Amino acid sequence: MPAIQLDSVTKRFGGVTALHDLDLTVRDGEIYGFLGPNGAGKSTTINLLLDFIRPTQGSATVLGMDAQAESRAIRQRIGVLPDGYEVYGRLTGRTHLEFTIDSKGADDDPERLAERVGIADAIDRKAGGYSKGMTQRLVLAMALVGQPELLILDEPSTGLDPNGAREMREIIRAENERGATVFFSSHILEQVEAVCDRVGILRSGELVAEDSIGALRESISSGAQLSVTVSDTERAAEAARGVEGVREVAVDGDAVVVSLDGGGKTAVLGAIEDSGVEVSDFATREASLEELFAAYTEETERVEA
Repeated sequence: MPAIQLDSVTKRFGGVTALHDLDLTVRDGEIYGFLGPNGAGKSTTINLLLDFIRPTQGSATVLGMDAQAESRAIRQRIGVLPDGYEVYGRLTGRTHLEFTIDSKGADDDPERLAERVGIADAIDRKAGGYSKGMTQRLVLAMALVGQPELLILDEPSTGLDPNGAREMREIIRAENERGATVFFSSHILEQVEAVCDRVGILRSGELVAEDSIGALRESISSGAQLSVTVSDTERAAEAARGVEGVREVAVDGDAVVVSLDGGGKTAVLGAIEDSGVEVSDFATREASLEELFAAYTEETERVEA
């Protein structure tokens, strides 16, 4: 049973279509990264899953339950970190956690939750005095109450410094190892690349790509680059250009930089050596998630144009 299932979901706000015939499946037990530029429909999708808004067409299920008809039961089994959540400034962090524990009928220890997210020393302070990063940590602790089967995290690294972002990743991995499915949106691509099993890229309300990061790398033309340090760059470049799958060859100091459509790294090295050029070193670089994101969203923009 999928943790999340959207079937042909369309959502319109007046004359604006935020989601168009969206099909999305998040498998039980995976970490799924949900990417897209501002206005792509990520928050709309999450709001539909949480029954904050209703689809114009189509259906959504969470943990096998109808996201609209069974929203109360769903909320007992999931943890949510919304984007831009407003805490109650006059209440302490402890009170926030105790309220969440009581509402879920859980038996978590507020102090252990606070320690886990790094706000143990501020648990009895009023949340109105928390920094943005501390507030984010508090809301994450609230999301962890009751050992949820599914975590839905909307921009979880907002307001966190690099150490806080690393700790967030560690918590995501630990929750997944415990058995929880994790679905999160983020514009910080390094965060997604570090923890996700699969990613989906949303553009103008449509899913334009979905797969593991490795598979997405293989499917775009910018595949990988091979930098080869050689004794004769001119001859090496000429040899590399003759290899099938080589898209572009450039010279950078004493190295030739070869852009490949897919594989062919070994063939390039062999061709250079066969030409009589000495190879002293080489390194490969795969497309970053940022480049993948740009490739898919820019391609969609060209098609729409």
